[in-house]
Amino acid sequence: MVTDSTAITWDAPDDDHAARRTAQASMAAVVAGRRSDWLGLFGPDALLEDPVGPSMLDPEGKGHRGHQEIAAFWDANISSVRAFRFQVSDSFANGPSCANVAAITMTMDGGTTMTVDCVIVYTVDEAGLITSLRAHWEPDRALATLTGPERR
Repeated sequence: MVTDSTAITWDAPDDDHAARRTAQASMAAVVAGRRSDWLGLFGPDALLEDPVGPSMLDPEGKGHRGHQEIAAFWDANISSVRAFRFQVSDSFANGPSCANVAAITMTMDGGTTMTVDCVIVYTVDEAGLITSLRAHWEPDRALATLTGPERR
């Protein structure tokens, strides 16, 4: 996985809110390809929905619950991306949650890119561990952004 110092752009409020800090740690772990660090941010019974509802990544739309299923999600989806770029344009933190408005650009090995415009809601427990990560994005819109030599 390729990373650089511009892989995360944060153009949003940045106060010291537990869910916001965990969201930032999550993005940093993804950008750096640190699977174990990313998994360590999740509570034991956490739910990952990326995207929320049925999709090609989760045909039944049930999400991925617990470390084993979330690790399998990393292995099937995140690990296959050569580079990630996060651009966070806004962030709303209150209670145990933070909703980030973001564009995530993924570059695959062959140079193909895809950008996912999304709202990602992180909810954390008292220890700052993720209990729920819900990424709201539309697969058809993301697929329409495919560019590069391997586009099919």
